[in-house]
Amino acid sequence: MSDAALTLLRTIEWLHATDWLKETPMALPSPVDTWLKETGSMTKRLERHCTQLTVVPYYNDYIATEMLGDEQRELPDSARYWLREVIIYGDGQPWVAARTLIPPSALDTSVSALTTLGDTPLGRYLFKQDSLQRDYIHIGRCENLWARRSRLRLFNQPILLTELFLPSSPAYHFQGVDQGNR
Repeated sequence: MSDAALTLLRTIEWLHATDWLKETPMALPSPVDTWLKETGSMTKRLERHCTQLTVVPYYNDYIATEMLGDEQRELPDSARYWLREVIIYGDGQPWVAARTLIPPSALDTSVSALTTLGDTPLGRYLFKQDSLQRDYIHIGRCENLWARRSRLRLFNQPILLTELFLPSSPAYHFQGVDQGNR
């Protein structure tokens, strides 16, 4: 599942902002939209649905610009970027495939701590920082799965985070009302 899920992260079809102004064939199912538009910590939201949340890192190193595709236009120009790819598991089930990209200029700041997170959830670090801001959330689709991409700013440095909600994710399976982190 991990290799296939991480490969899917690079094939997401992103919806344009104008798609939200009219009916589209890619309309969001009502319960999933709250997950995709979550502005608080996705880590905290996922933790409410399991006993144990686990992060398994698969890649944590620099990649060349040529490996980015459309992600490059969301970040400052650079010859390379720091990439972290993980699968997030809830009670042993794969819930989210995530990809974080950081330009090297940001790694000269306090953002460099993100390169040593290991199996710590990204949100656990980010949402403790007073300087965290979110520029936007893009919503996309890959096969029958939903995804979101956020450009965050930590200490005014950009971070691009893509999250693909896997089939066993609680975003698709609801028991009771989950209002997110509002």
